[in-house]
Amino acid sequence: MKLLSRPEELFLLAIWRLQDNAYAVTIRDKVNKITGKTWSFGATFVTLERLVQKRYLTSYLSEPMQKRGGRSKRMYQLTRVGIKALLEIKKLQESMWDDIPRLSMSAVKK
Repeated sequence: MKLLSRPEELFLLAIWRLQDNAYAVTIRDKVNKITGKTWSFGATFVTLERLVQKRYLTSYLSEPMQKRGGRSKRMYQLTRVGIKALLEIKKLQESMWDDIPRLSMSAVKK
């Protein structure tokens, strides 16, 4: 099993949450909101392309927008492989956290 990187996991989860509204801008906004960090569009596109290459996502162009001169958007959807990868990383994380002693900042020695 090849593990997802944290950015890959975040992007796949954002796309799953967005469903039929998953395109670069909304995905980036969702990941920004989830992480509290600002992701560049460059990092967003690189991650999305990597996920498509790994077959975790498919992409397609939407119909042009209704406004004059409207453009199509590149939409993203999870594949069965992408869903399986998310379920595997979730299971791994749950097993790693299971039965761990309580973790807190007070446990850190100064």
